[in-house]
Amino acid sequence: MLQPKIRKYRKEFRGKMGGIATVNNSISFGEYGLKSMEHGWIKSREIEAARRAITGSMKRKGKVWIKIFPHKPYTSKGTNSKMIGGKGDVEGYVAVVRPGTMLFEISGVSEEMSREALRLGSRKLSVKTKFVEKRDN
Repeated sequence: MLQPKIRKYRKEFRGKMGGIATVNNSISFGEYGLKSMEHGWIKSREIEAARRAITGSMKRKGKVWIKIFPHKPYTSKGTNSKMIGGKGDVEGYVAVVRPGTMLFEISGVSEEMSREALRLGSRKLSVKTKFVEKRDN
């Protein structure tokens, strides 16, 4: 699973998810990409599952770039615990995604194969996505 090596603070506030992506919103490495169409948190487990689905569908030909990283910790408390004793333990890490953020990029395979691979990868994610090509960023 992806997670940061070191953190200045162990726990974070939830934060706001307004606006559209101003950086990481175009294809920079590959020929085809998967672009987010809505706000959301993508867990590190979802990123890994999507990566495995994409590389498995491409039969390990071509190259895949993961353009997001889960920096933000999220916490949870036990189900039978009372609302005392502070914030819960860190459960995992998420990547905060805005509309227009490029999630994955692919190169080295045909358009049909990349379209199918990114479709399978998008099924693993919790946000709506769109297939994009280099020419129509």
